[in-house]
Formats: sequence, C-alpha cells, structure tokens
Amino acid sequence: MKKIVSLSLVLFSLFSCAQTEAPTALSKASLKEKMTDVDGNELKFADVLKKHEGKLTVIEIWASWCSDCVKAMPKVKEMQAANPKVDYVFISMDKAFDKWKAGIEKHQLVGDHYWVNDEKGMKGSFGKSVDLDWIPRYMIIDKEGKITIYRAIETDFDKLNATLKSLE
Repeated sequence: MKKIVSLSLVLFSLFSCAQTEAPTALSKASLKEKMTDVDGNELKFADVLKKHEGKLTVIEIWASWCSDCVKAMPKVKEMQAANPKVDYVFISMDKAFDKWKAGIEKHQLVGDHYWVNDEKGMKGSFGKSVDLDWIPRYMIIDKEGKITIYRAIETDFDKLNATLKSLE
C-alpha cells in the first residue's frame, strides 16, 4: 500500500509540475484563431500579433459583462500610464459585437481591440488554445516575441508592472 501511495505522489508531482510550466510561445492553434476588429474585419490572431512585432505587448482577455474585468480597469489604466511605450491589445470574450463595442467606449479602453466571436465563449476554441480559465487574463510578450508572462489575473498587477519595467 505504501508503494502505491508513494508512486501516486511521485506521478502527481511530475504531472502537476509539467502542467504549471508556462509556454514561451503561443500555440499554432491559437495563432490560427479568428477574431474581429472594431471595423468588423475578420483576421487571425497571428495577424494581430504581427502588428505588434518588435514591441513589448500586454494582452488582456476580458468581457464587458465581467465584474472582475471592470474592477481591474483602473489598474490597467495605471499600468498604461506607468508604461506608455508598451502596446496594449484587448481581446473580448463578449457574446455580442454591439455589447463589446459599447464596453470599449464606456470604459475608455486605449489600445487595439478584437472580439472573439465564439458562442461557447471562454470554453470555445480560442479560449482552449490559450488555456483560458479566468478573465481578466493578462499576457506579456517581449520585443522578441517570447511570452514572458502567460497567465496573470487581476490580482497580479505588481508582477505585471515589475515585468514590464524589467523588459523596457
């Protein structure tokens, strides 16, 4: 019995460590995912990222209906003010185009905006491709295109700001 318990603990620790290791690049599946810009044009996530090549970029995945997203917006604006040379990309998981656009205007979000039109929302193909389990979700991509923070949430602004300062 002790051997089974010991083996179980070893296997659990191996698999749990492997799952917590954050990727340094986005998956091929995520890069193929389609989203819509504010003008109604559809493009791939890879094309969104190309617009920010060579620049330090923060990606926020959010939704206008998300209370945690709304509560975090003052911190996002503080981060933007403290890091004005950084590009900001907002990807919305809103269920409707008009609600998304109204949310951008209401909250005066400055940056590039895209909408993931997936009826399954966070559990849809884009969400799965970036391991989305909570919003707001933040990622930082450095000037070389490497992911330096893969998963941060609304309580991680100190970590986000420190990372941005170290990469500028």
